[in-house]
Amino acid sequence: MKVAVVGSTGMVGQVMLKVLEERNFPVTELIPVASEKSVGKKVKYKQEEFTIVSMKDAIAAKPDIAIFSAGGATSLEFAPLFAEAGTTVIDNSSAWRMDPDKKLVVPEINADVLTKEDKIIANPNCSTIQLVMVLGPLNKKYDLKRVIVSTYQSVTGTGKAAVDQLNSEISGDETIAKVYPYQIFKNALPHCDVFADDDYTKEEIKLMKEPKKILGDDTFNLTATAVRVPVQGGHSESVNIEFENEFDLDEVRKILSETPGVVVVDNVKNNEYPMPLYSEGKDEVFVGRIRRDLSQPKTLNLWIVADNLRKGAATNAVQIAEYLAANNLV
Repeated sequence: MKVAVVGSTGMVGQVMLKVLEERNFPVTELIPVASEKSVGKKVKYKQEEFTIVSMKDAIAAKPDIAIFSAGGATSLEFAPLFAEAGTTVIDNSSAWRMDPDKKLVVPEINADVLTKEDKIIANPNCSTIQLVMVLGPLNKKYDLKRVIVSTYQSVTGTGKAAVDQLNSEISGDETIAKVYPYQIFKNALPHCDVFADDDYTKEEIKLMKEPKKILGDDTFNLTATAVRVPVQGGHSESVNIEFENEFDLDEVRKILSETPGVVVVDNVKNNEYPMPLYSEGKDEVFVGRIRRDLSQPKTLNLWIVADNLRKGAATNAVQIAEYLAANNLV
């Protein structure tokens, strides 16, 4: 299978190549794509070096699949051109997520919505993916009524420049340009992405809208507060879930432990709970601190952690590609 990776020199693009290799995706020809300034440079895949090509040359090569991780403006301009050439695009930006004509997919939850006609498929926001991995199976059983989520997001969610800022602040180097309006070291910023007119950030709005589309259910309410924390990799979420129906805690743990891609880490007697430090480099979504909300009925508290560059971005995109290949949709 001929596969283009658009944005192959970026942080997510590099992880994308790594995940394709680790999962042994059937790549017969790799086409790395990046900005014009990177054309002609090399990227490594399976111990081989591949030359980065331009967007125009990649479209002309007519890959079977193009996995995009190059920002919304790039996706809006070039994803339709790939699609016109017969390529199926899996896009990691926010460009197509809420487009009513495009599918927004987390394979374990709603891959069955995909068809051969879907030429541009949206990969959800990193925080959304780990959230719906837990909400999906619980909604089926107990029926969601209201969800309150607070995120604790790592700097890799912003990109390499943010990692550089954190590391420079740790070392005391004042020469590195800041990508956040304040220092991130020894701090927490209730500010992920830009603020919209209603004083929510774009990240919070994504979290409030995307789960409903993925679950195919707009009957529940969801509100979010997104916070950037001085963690290098892995996003965490504190989630409060009110259901329409009563639940049993042991049954909740059983449902989640039997959900593909979810690992329950919930033994507080031994201080065992999910942490971003232990999610790094892993594809699973980890859930713990599962407990009843004592302030009102039919309400659950839990804590979700995942590697935002892997399941939150690259792995989810590759899983979509795997589903397409396995079901002869490309």
